[in-house]
Amino acid sequence: MKAIILSAGRGERLRPLTDHTPKPLLKAGNQRLIEYTIYSLVKAGFTDIIINTAHLNEQFPEALGDGKRYGATIQYTVEQSGGLETAGGIINALPLLGDEPFLVVNGDIWTDFPFEQLNSFKLNHSTLGHLIFVQNPKHNPDGDFSLSSGLVTDNGREKVTYSGIAIYHPKLFLSYGVQRLALKPILIEAINKQQLSGELYHGKWSDIGTAERLAELAMELRN
Repeated sequence: MKAIILSAGRGERLRPLTDHTPKPLLKAGNQRLIEYTIYSLVKAGFTDIIINTAHLNEQFPEALGDGKRYGATIQYTVEQSGGLETAGGIINALPLLGDEPFLVVNGDIWTDFPFEQLNSFKLNHSTLGHLIFVQNPKHNPDGDFSLSSGLVTDNGREKVTYSGIAIYHPKLFLSYGVQRLALKPILIEAINKQQLSGELYHGKWSDIGTAERLAELAMELRN
């Protein structure tokens, strides 16, 4: 299974750090954020990796190369200035991702999630995606979606937070052309058709959206 690490965001809340460095290339501990994800993916058997880029896009191949040092093959897509948002970035990368389900990971998270659980995961005939959720962090107390009998819903009482980790079938995106497009409306349409399954992960997970969270992660990794 191929994997795409979403890395095109501007990282406004991490300015001025991201004025000169893309958010996924910021360091926490001894490694860049994206490197923790790359190493975890390779360990789990995901060695064919695509990275979508926009802001300071030239820094990604300069920093990560072709992936050989990580035991992977890395390809890059370059988006227009400002990026294409999450769904648009995935749609733009579909020619590299192919016709089979693929793994998506946000480039600005850190987690100990066991990706090997997803390497052999099979979507059933009626679903177009499988999303990983976490308990709501302080910065997202109301959550995003709910889970009911293994399906993602938009109307449950207890909502949980989308982790930025998922398996998607390319069919989920095939009716859209390359454009600036958010992911949530596509997910909601699929949820209404009962086409998304999901699970709740109870391990470590951080969305590195601010300088404070970056510092907290760096401290945790040093301990």
